[in-house]
Amino acid sequence: MQFELERLGVHDSVDAVFPPSELAGFLSELPVPVDVIGDDEIGTCDAVVTLEYREAFLGLDWVHSIQAGVDRFPFDDFEANGVVLTNSTGIHDRTVGETVAGYLLAFSRRLHDHVADQQQRRWDRPEWDEAFTLPGTTACIVGTGTLGRGAAETLGALGVRVTGVRRSGDPVPGFEEIHPNDELLEAIADAEFVIVTVPLTDETHHLFDAEAFAAMRDDAYFVNVARGPVVDEAAVIEALESNAIRGAALDVFEEEPLPEDSPLWEMDEVIVTPHCAAYTRDYFRDVGEIVLENADRLADGDALTNRVV
Repeated sequence: MQFELERLGVHDSVDAVFPPSELAGFLSELPVPVDVIGDDEIGTCDAVVTLEYREAFLGLDWVHSIQAGVDRFPFDDFEANGVVLTNSTGIHDRTVGETVAGYLLAFSRRLHDHVADQQQRRWDRPEWDEAFTLPGTTACIVGTGTLGRGAAETLGALGVRVTGVRRSGDPVPGFEEIHPNDELLEAIADAEFVIVTVPLTDETHHLFDAEAFAAMRDDAYFVNVARGPVVDEAAVIEALESNAIRGAALDVFEEEPLPEDSPLWEMDEVIVTPHCAAYTRDYFRDVGEIVLENADRLADGDALTNRVV
């Protein structure tokens, strides 16, 4: 890929995650104008940093996604129009890992119950056998990329035995045991926590269906920090309502925002968060570092890092 970067736009859709002006200011050291833009200014740029997809991006040279997931971008159209797509994979390991650890600690120490009780001014201690500690429990992480490894590192430090599922079944640092994809049901059968961190692809769509939830322990907790459509939402609701699993922490959903009439909102053993597992005050800096590195690579004629298309 060869082109001369003359103007970089920070698309205003990133405002869902951080103020666009913060990223534009961080990138101001670039030797070209960096501006916050709306849809009507896309065509005035060579490259755009964005959260959402717009058809007008197909007239650019380079698009950078502030997220690791790029399932919203049409790869074939990008390739046909010679548009390079890069993403922000690699920056979410610790942030998502800490969020996952927070979910597990909430369930084990009953913190979600106490928060709910506080809203009702209710002084209600857990039953004697409800709370537990994490050492000695097992978490099976389905997906051993950046998110999965970040979760494994954080949970391992808390004494959790971590197993994983990945395509090849090859060993991965931080995981005590790895299963290939075709052993998914066996892998999740004995874990107190099942955590999903895979990207959304044709192969992973509804990877967790009724059969998968039936394979889990009835005292297991399910965690999804991947993408909503990786899980058959009706199936997880049925599993929760029928007590086939103990509870769930869900950051992503098939429809976002989660509809007001979803039964997930009112389930006692469900934690709902609004697709924000990776959010921190440094998010824009983490994204900006990748953009700056790639701008330097572009100037030097080197291959871009995190290139998807």
